[in-house]
Amino acid sequence: MEYRILGKTGLKISRLGFGGIPIQRIDASGTRELMLQLRQAGINYIDTARGYTVSESYLGQALEGIRQDFILATKSMARTKEAMAKDIDISLNNLRTDYIDLYQVHNPSMEQLEQVIAPGGALEALLEARAAGKIGHIGLTAHSTQVFEKALTLDWVETIMFPYNIVESQGEALIRACQEKNIGFIDMKPLAGGAIEDAALALRYILANPDVTVSIPGMATPEELAQNLAAANDHSSLSPEETARMETIRKTLGTQFCRRCNYCQPCTVGINISGAFLFHGYLARYGLADWARDRYNGLSVKASACIGCGACEGRCPYNLPIRQMLKKVAADFGE
Repeated sequence: MEYRILGKTGLKISRLGFGGIPIQRIDASGTRELMLQLRQAGINYIDTARGYTVSESYLGQALEGIRQDFILATKSMARTKEAMAKDIDISLNNLRTDYIDLYQVHNPSMEQLEQVIAPGGALEALLEARAAGKIGHIGLTAHSTQVFEKALTLDWVETIMFPYNIVESQGEALIRACQEKNIGFIDMKPLAGGAIEDAALALRYILANPDVTVSIPGMATPEELAQNLAAANDHSSLSPEETARMETIRKTLGTQFCRRCNYCQPCTVGINISGAFLFHGYLARYGLADWARDRYNGLSVKASACIGCGACEGRCPYNLPIRQMLKKVAADFGE
């Protein structure tokens, strides 16, 4: 396993990290087994968040007795000092630790970032927690290049997390700037929220970029771990055939697709928005019409139930026209 220093933090971390979102699909014992396999493989960077439901709690149980072998990162969407201080304590309790290596401001908008920085904002709680020895370092995660660019100017930001993958390279120059400013760059959405099916190709593309400190694909099974490990340990150059495959992926997906971050939820009428888009992807892109229809028909609330309120679009960090996309889903599934 290759290791890098995570920018100004000085932390030595594996270039392949562990994304904690999929833990929500397994149980505590399964998480424990996965952590033991990570340790054996030399993967020492774990990412989770307050917003990932049971992820922090399962990790806390799973890391009993082996916590010292990992660099632990979590994040909160709190914007005020009071709310952030509360979330830090909840994270410490959930993770069953007295110290979190990296605590991040989770996906603020430009307006929210100003609130974080202002008097009484979340930054004050983070700085106090660091002074008290509760956390080691402070970072920020973003989906917007505008927020990314602003974060590069903030002296308290030690790490930045941002999407970077075969179909999303809009932050490439900013990622390079991280290297120049000694800010650790954490790559999220390496598979574009599951839209890219060739995980090995996706990871090899990302890790070929020397400006990427660590990539954190979500993993929930030993098979996914083995596949990601093989890709991370393959340092060969991408072949012309693989480059052509990447271009096909770009043309197929375009930019208007769901990354399944689920920030759009909850839907006013109960539509599983990312689920509807997932099954539509299999219908439209992957030639699995019968499978897709069967799964889509199992949804309790279909895309056609959309009332056009637009609440979801206001929460989408990618500014997707979700209402229009749901109409397309409903039409293609024959509703």
